[in-house]
Amino acid sequence: MLPGLISIFAASIPFWNVALRTILCYVGMLVLLRLAGKREIGQITTFDVVVLLMIGNAVQNAMVGPDYSVTTGLLAAVVLVIANYVTASLGLHSPLFHRAVQGEPTLLVSHGSFVWTSLRREGIDPDEVLAAMREHGIDNLSQVKSAWLEIDGSISIVPEEALTIRTRPVRRVRFLRHRG
Repeated sequence: MLPGLISIFAASIPFWNVALRTILCYVGMLVLLRLAGKREIGQITTFDVVVLLMIGNAVQNAMVGPDYSVTTGLLAAVVLVIANYVTASLGLHSPLFHRAVQGEPTLLVSHGSFVWTSLRREGIDPDEVLAAMREHGIDNLSQVKSAWLEIDGSISIVPEEALTIRTRPVRRVRFLRHRG
């Protein structure tokens, strides 16, 4: 009984191999999903769920190879969590890296007019923007100051009559210690 239990933890390939495979798969999936565009990630359909599940299964084999031990599976999971943490940390410290990984919001409507180049580039149908406008209680394109495709795939609407709030630059204040 005990030898069978121990065998589920015995890895048949080196840990460095699993770690390297996992990192390569993580980077590859990050690039593929980034190339898929913001809209693909933000609006998941039944077909998208099926594809994501199948990708997960296909990539799992690439990460752990012929080894199906619990140890190797947990190692791959730990490497994924660490890779995600490192990616998020790099994004916080490097605006260039953040834009490369996350992307930037895209202007879809400017002062009541569609920005057709952005709509085409992002694969957005004008009807999707009109639906987002209705969700915000706006029924006419002329009432829209701007509409943005956010990095999470949602569409934000700013009405023409929206108040603009301006903030002053943050000034650093030195606190002086009084000597008495």
